Amino acid sequence: MQLPWLEPGDPLPDVDTAWGESDPVPGLLAAGGGLDVPSLLQAYAKGIFPWFSEGQPILWWSPDPRMALKVAEFRLHRSLRKTLAAFRAAPGCEIRIDHGFEAVIAACAGAPRIGQGGTWILPEMMAAYGALHRAGHAHSVETWIDGELAGGLYCVAIGRAVFGESMFARRADASKIALSALVCLCRRSGVALIDCQQNTAHLASLGGREIARSDFVSQVAHARRERGPEWHFDPVYWNQLLPARPSFTP
Repeated sequence: MQLPWLEPGDPLPDVDTAWGESDPVPGLLAAGGGLDVPSLLQAYAKGIFPWFSEGQPILWWSPDPRMALKVAEFRLHRSLRKTLAAFRAAPGCEIRIDHGFEAVIAACAGAPRIGQGGTWILPEMMAAYGALHRAGHAHSVETWIDGELAGGLYCVAIGRAVFGESMFARRADASKIALSALVCLCRRSGVALIDCQQNTAHLASLGGREIARSDFVSQVAHARRERGPEWHFDPVYWNQLLPARPSFTP
């Protein structure tokens, strides 16, 4: 099957036309096009994302099945529970939202995904998601420890449809803390699903699992029309995963 080539501004093909298991690269949908804000919003609204390496054209993907994390199924292991409880209690630890988006995406670019050589977060991708952030549709969830950015992640959001992109850690478990905070924010805001794009053992260990592309696209179509979260983090949100701290009565 010949891969469609897109000129800038061309609409993306239907996800059902993506290459399947009998094709050279399952999940690949099209090449070319542009990374402007309207094109990215069109893609994510349809369950499509860009992913390409240096020297390649823009490549658009819609794998079947799709890796996703249902926030109600987030797996809070005992060790992570202890880490979150200690983080919540420490005065120098905090979660910030959109405080340093550019720093987060730059750090993610310097931390390639397991099993990949180099990085797929190229300068044009950083510029594109920076523009998407300024348009209000890309956000960073940041783990700060003693005034330093220790880890974090960035994601795309259209209404209540949330799409995880990449994460990094400079200290142990800092990226897991950020993901846990995102889960808390999503639970608090009625977001049911976080897109994980591709299956990894790490995401599976935290409760991510593959779902049929048709189910994923249907859920995105509904969620993107709903009012999205307020992108800030209050420490009380930790109560979504941890026992509520007793209030102090003088």
